[in-house]
Formats: sequence, C-alpha cells, structure tokens
Amino acid sequence: MKVSEFLRENSLSIGDNFRLLLSKLGLEEERYIKEIETKVGEPAKMSKSKGNTVDPEEAVSRYGADTVRLYILFAGPVEKDFEWTDEGVQGAYRFLRRLWDLTHRHLEVLRGLEYSRRDFEGLEERARELRRKTHRTLKRYLQQMESFSFNTAIASIMELLNALQDFEARGEKERKVLKEALEIVLFMLYPITPHICEELWQRLGHERLMVFYTFPEPDENALTLEEVELPVQVNGKLRAVIKVPVGAEELTVKELALKDQRVSQWLRGKELRKVVYIKNKLLNLVV
Repeated sequence: MKVSEFLRENSLSIGDNFRLLLSKLGLEEERYIKEIETKVGEPAKMSKSKGNTVDPEEAVSRYGADTVRLYILFAGPVEKDFEWTDEGVQGAYRFLRRLWDLTHRHLEVLRGLEYSRRDFEGLEERARELRRKTHRTLKRYLQQMESFSFNTAIASIMELLNALQDFEARGEKERKVLKEALEIVLFMLYPITPHICEELWQRLGHERLMVFYTFPEPDENALTLEEVELPVQVNGKLRAVIKVPVGAEELTVKELALKDQRVSQWLRGKELRKVVYIKNKLLNLVV
C-alpha cells in the first residue's frame, strides 16, 4: 500500500507526524512541510493543534473584509470544508478590483443617469442581448441564493461582469442598459460584499443607502427571446446557422434559408424534395 493510500484510509495527514519529526530535527521551515505533503500525502486540515490556521484579521487588513467574505463563500458549497489558499483570496480581490475599475471607467457618463423599463424598448441586438443576460443572471441568482448555493451564485455574477467589460455603450440607451446591469450586479453582491457595493452605489449618484431601495426583480420581457439561431442542413449536413423569429412557421423559415447564399449554393441544379422543420430547433432541406 502506498503511503498516501494508508494516510487516506486511516484519516491521517502527513502534517501530523512530519511536523513532529521536523521539530525534533530542528527543521521547522514551512517549505519542507508543503513539499512532502505535495509529493506523499494530503495537506493537513486546518486546526489549532497543528498550528496551520489562518488569521482572518491579517487577511482582512491586507485585502479587506469584502474580499475575505467573497472568497469564503465562493470557495465551495457551504456544507463542505475547503483548503484556504492565498491564490484564492487574491482571485477574489482581483474580481472586486475589476468591478471597481469598470464602474469608474464609465462613471462620468453613468452618474445620475436615470432609466425606466420603458427606456429599454426597441433596443439594438447587442444591448438587448446584454439586458437578457443580466436578467437571466438575476433570476438564476435568486434561485441559487434561496438554496444557499452561494458559490454558483457568485460564479454567475462573475460571468456577467465579463460580459459588461466587453460591452461598449455607444448611445444613451446603451448607457442605460449598462447602468441597470451594473446596479443589478451591486444588488446581487450586496449581501456578500456590502462595503464596496455601498461605495460604488453612492458614486453612481444615489444619495441613500442601498438598503432603502427595493431589490430588483427579473424583467420577463427582457428574458423573452425575439429571435433564435436556427441550424440549416442540406441532406443532413450543417450548411448554415440563420436567425429567425421565435415561433416562425415553416414557410417563413424556408424562405429565409433559401435567401442565404451559404444554403442556396448547395441547392443549385437540384430538386428540393422534402423539408423537415422542427420549430425553433432545426431546418433540414432534402434534395
């Protein structure tokens, strides 16, 4: 039996005995412990008796309370233990830094900008897709928080922030979409990282604390798809992906497909014998 298997089977950690051995030899350097744990056994579980605990005050003073709270809740499911790593804390800090930088990059045009849901009618595709992603994330977040799945809720917020970083607000309507999305991000993060959220909320032009505002609800209109991407096959082989109205009938979809050059080139000089259409899913042209 391998040493690592023996340790695991007997619920032992290499840290228990190896630390004692190093102490007797006068070699108490942490690097020896980490090296042997990596090569032979599992890392020692954090406990006071093993002297391998992390002082939260030190982490808070270095990174801030918000970072530590975010890292702890993002590290894994609440019902499971996790191994504290400096890399994980630094990752949480970098995420909050990105949120801070993104907000301040647009702060001049967003501060004091007001919006209502009526302002989001007739949006162009880019803005419409971002708003759909924002409210889809919000809806998922509410479900995840209700089931105490904090780590997956935070992962959804991180994914949304990536989309916000790639979005360029070119007009007033798009700036309103961006501000709504940023404020929803702040609301979602507020129970986890309240200090940075309150600070950014105030800088965006709000005079009262966030607790005095109603938590946002998903906009079902934003979640409704107007178009879908439909694969078009010719004799079972994918030839194009076209955008069609949601729920479009076969005749409409067929006409759109035949106008697409990527499809029409495979139909020249051939007889169209059959059309197989699965609404919102697939169009197959048999020639």
